[in-house]
Amino acid sequence: MEVQVFGTKKSADTRKALRFFAERRVRVHFVDLAERPASLGELERFARKFGVAALVDRTGKRFAELGLGNAHYSDARWLDRLVDEPGLLRTPLTRWQHQLTIGLAESTWKEWVGVGVRAGVAQR
Repeated sequence: MEVQVFGTKKSADTRKALRFFAERRVRVHFVDLAERPASLGELERFARKFGVAALVDRTGKRFAELGLGNAHYSDARWLDRLVDEPGLLRTPLTRWQHQLTIGLAESTWKEWVGVGVRAGVAQR
């Protein structure tokens, strides 16, 4: 089993996600958004499931710094902005196979780990 986690090392929630999977010996492909922003296609995948608004961290420091409190962008404009400014994303963005989560979602991750473990045992 391998999950992909998008976030930054400075994000407490991202660190919690990485620790969650490490404690369960799940391989993690970590994408540090401070070094490499998520692609538009990757963000669109999350937006299709949760909506663009769910991707935007309206309580974050970067959102306030940019003065976006009254911003009324289209979904396409928000996605472009999120690609350019990964600090606006609500993290971690986590993916396992075709399953996705935004933010801390330990109960969902526990389900993933349970399914992944059962699948791994069944393949042996």
